Amino acid sequence: MCELHGASPLTGARPLADSAAPALGDPPDAATEAARVRGLWEPLGLPGIIDVHTHFMPPRVMAKVWDYFDAAGPKVGRPWPITYREAEDDRVERLRSYGVRAFSSMLYPHKPDMAAWLNSWSVEFAARHPDCLHTATFFPEESAGEYVREAVEAGARVFKSHVQVGEYDPGDPLLDPVWGVLAEARVPTVIHCGSGPVAGEYTGVEPVAAVLEKFPDLPLIIAHMGMGEYTGFFDLAQRYEHVYLDTTMAFTDFVEEIMPFPASERGRLVELGDKILLGTDFPNIPYSYAHQLEALLGLGLGEDWIRAVWHGNAARLFAL
Repeated sequence: MCELHGASPLTGARPLADSAAPALGDPPDAATEAARVRGLWEPLGLPGIIDVHTHFMPPRVMAKVWDYFDAAGPKVGRPWPITYREAEDDRVERLRSYGVRAFSSMLYPHKPDMAAWLNSWSVEFAARHPDCLHTATFFPEESAGEYVREAVEAGARVFKSHVQVGEYDPGDPLLDPVWGVLAEARVPTVIHCGSGPVAGEYTGVEPVAAVLEKFPDLPLIIAHMGMGEYTGFFDLAQRYEHVYLDTTMAFTDFVEEIMPFPASERGRLVELGDKILLGTDFPNIPYSYAHQLEALLGLGLGEDWIRAVWHGNAARLFAL
């Protein structure tokens, strides 16, 4: 991947892929990459960057997630080496060294009777790391409305819904109390609902559109910009005031190979510029953190757009 240090980061040039993925357990040198990342945002006069889509989970859960990626499981669909296979504290310090002022602990259940336990862990994680946006999650089950309300009262600032992994319909009646609580509290949910990298029974625009028709004030952040159905999710973001999009993996070489962003939608990246938030999927990415940022710079949409996406929009949404 091309380095942009010492020159204007807004060249409009498309970055090249990293020449080689690190070996398992051998992430990039932290100091070298911190200089690389800071060399991208510091010339813009930002106080730092805000990443709304990073993953921190209980260690044994994260280990199972990494095992699934290693095996290129059916919901992954292709080889997917984990670049930042490090201890939890090392990953937190890595983000801080990059200048990430706030990040999330996206965690999610794949079965019932799991979400409340994950939420208990996330309370402790957020308490240990005040720069983490206290994150919570849910699953369609009878107790969901109650434990989601408890999480909001405990200070949760963002939720995670993974429709693909959880294999559930976001319009399941068991989630009506959840959406009602979150709409009332104005707490956003990062929802993986697009059909990338692999379609699921309930992925796509229609199930989310049905939820928004019922809960039009519900704050949602469409993960991966709705990868697989970019146009349809952009339509929802234009139609509903509280629907946002995160950039997670979008425009990277890894994704452009399989689900390229449609050229016809480039203009709407500018139109929706105040509703797009930086997300990366760190640490579960098969390339360097800097590549996500360079891919966004490579769009050539201007410094104001980048400042808003990397910091301003999330700072406003989360009152940071």
